[in-house]
Amino acid sequence: MQPTSEAELADFIRSATGPLVVRGGGTRSVGACRGAVLETGGLSGVALYEPGALTLVAGAGTSLAEVEALLAAEGQRLPFEVPDMRGLLGRTGDSTLGGVVAANASGPRRVQVGACRDSLIGVRFVDGAGTVIKNGGRVMKNVTGYDLVKLMAGSWGTLGVLSEVSFKLLPVPEAGATLILPDLSDAQAVQAMAAALGSPFEVNGAAHWPGQGTFLRIEGFTASVAYRAAQLQRHLAAFGAVELEPGTARWAEIRDVVPFHARAGDVWRVAVKPSDAPELVARMGAEAVLYDWGGGLIWALTAPGSDLRARLGVLVGHATRIRGDGPGAFAPEPPGVAALTQGLRAKFDPRGILNSGLMGA
Repeated sequence: MQPTSEAELADFIRSATGPLVVRGGGTRSVGACRGAVLETGGLSGVALYEPGALTLVAGAGTSLAEVEALLAAEGQRLPFEVPDMRGLLGRTGDSTLGGVVAANASGPRRVQVGACRDSLIGVRFVDGAGTVIKNGGRVMKNVTGYDLVKLMAGSWGTLGVLSEVSFKLLPVPEAGATLILPDLSDAQAVQAMAAALGSPFEVNGAAHWPGQGTFLRIEGFTASVAYRAAQLQRHLAAFGAVELEPGTARWAEIRDVVPFHARAGDVWRVAVKPSDAPELVARMGAEAVLYDWGGGLIWALTAPGSDLRARLGVLVGHATRIRGDGPGAFAPEPPGVAALTQGLRAKFDPRGILNSGLMGA
C-alpha cells in the first residue's frame, strides 16, 4: 500500500484488518514487526518553504536529500544534522522526512541545538483508528493539552502515521573549525568534552574516537570562529596539545558512524549520562566504540549475538540494538513508563495495528 494523499492514508488505516508495517524510505528502521507494508513515499512534496521565516512544511514521504538540496540553495539547513544510516545498516534507498521524525534522528549538533523533536514545530498524522490529527503549526508557541509534536518524534510509527511535518530552520554558518586532542584516554576525553561544552565558546560538536582523537567543533562567522577556536585552545591546555583543523569535513564520519561501516558485528546505540560513559564502555567488552554528544551517546560494535544489556546490568539510560539479531531492538521499559506508553497506544492505536511488536508494542 502506498497512499498518495492524507485522505487515502486514512482510508487504508480505517479499512485495515490486520497489522501494518509503516515504512518511509526504509533506510533507518530497526527491529522487526509483521504485517502489510504501508509505504509513505507517496505523501511527498514541499507544501511551504519560507526562507525569510526559516520555516519548512513538507509531506512525510518527501526525500531528505531533496529537502537538503532545496535548503542548501538558500544557505539554510535542518538544525539537528540528520545521520545517514545506510552505510551502517547496509541499506539503499532515500531517507524521508517522516522517517527522520519517527526515529527522532539527530546528529552531533544535538549538544547545541537539540534533537529533531526540538526543531519540529508541527505534525499531521493519521492514528490507528484512521482519524486525521493536526498539532502545532508554522511558528513555535506554547499550547495546552498533549504536545503531539514532541510525542510523535521518536515514536517509530507506533502511535500514528505521519502525513506532514513542519520544521524551523537555521542558516548555514559562514565558517567552521575542528579542534583535536590526539592522545586522551576515554575518561580524559569525557572531561575535556565537558570542559569545552561548558565553556562560553559555543561548541556544537564533541566526540571521542578512540585511537584517532577527541574532536570539538566550532561554527559561525569567520572572525568569530577564529577567535573562539584560539580561546578554546587555551581553555583546554591542561589536557595537552590541542591541534586546529580548518573546516568540519570529518564530522560526517562521526555523524554516520563510518568507523563501523566495513566491520562485521552487532551495533548498539547507548544513551547515558556522559560522566558514566567510560565506566560503561569498560564493561561492554566491545570491539570498538565511538563517543558522541560529549559522551552522552556511545556507539558500540560487538560480536554477533552479544547481549549488551546483560553485560551492562542496571543502566541509567537506554541501549538500542541498531544492527544485529536478538531479543528486542529496544530495551524493555520500566513499569511506570510502560504503563504510560500502553495508555498512549490505547488512545492513539486502540486496535494495536501500527508497527505492532516494535518497542514492546
